[in-house]
Amino acid sequence: MAIKSGAAFDPKVFLGKVGTGRSIGEYRKDDVIFQQGDPADAVFYIQKGKVKLTVLSARGKEAVVAILAEDDFFGEGCLAGQQRRISTVIAMTDSAIVRLNKSAIVDIIHREPAFSEMFIAHLLSRTIRVEADLVDQLFNSSEKRLARLLLLLANFGKEGKPEPLIAKISQETLAEMIGTTRSRVSFFMNKFRKLGLIEYNGGITVHSALLNVVLSDEPERET
Repeated sequence: MAIKSGAAFDPKVFLGKVGTGRSIGEYRKDDVIFQQGDPADAVFYIQKGKVKLTVLSARGKEAVVAILAEDDFFGEGCLAGQQRRISTVIAMTDSAIVRLNKSAIVDIIHREPAFSEMFIAHLLSRTIRVEADLVDQLFNSSEKRLARLLLLLANFGKEGKPEPLIAKISQETLAEMIGTTRSRVSFFMNKFRKLGLIEYNGGITVHSALLNVVLSDEPERET
């Protein structure tokens, strides 16, 4: 059935329903949504849950390059001519994920300004995040990188209310994402906890005061 254009079009409603070229999949924790090397023929939208994007090098080294949550898209490389997936996407929690065939999302982008605006905003946000991550890796210590990552995972700085409780995430994953060792992550996590900046209670509770670590201008002895 064709979707009527007009001011009443709601991208969230559209993404919440099964239709031509789109489906909704339920994934359990650790389920693979797609693997590196799979055909790139669809874009995905997270209705509920969190996923991680990992990349495996030719030498077999794996790295976590991003963690995405509700309202994020992924797999959009297919719209720029990507033929094969360059990363693996794995559910970190029970998740509901919409799959939009390439042709279906191209069609709705062309026909619905409201959807186009939402999708462009996502792409710009991702671009800004990638640039910020690069600056973070180049100029900040691993302590600041970890603090910034925890704040991002807890949605501080995003629109809407922050969610200070982060689903259980391993220190190995955190270390991979900021480019340091697990022992350094453990050291800084214990430091943050002693300072009352975070708490452990099944997950990680992040307090806004952790932002002071990121904004600190104190000389850094460790990178």
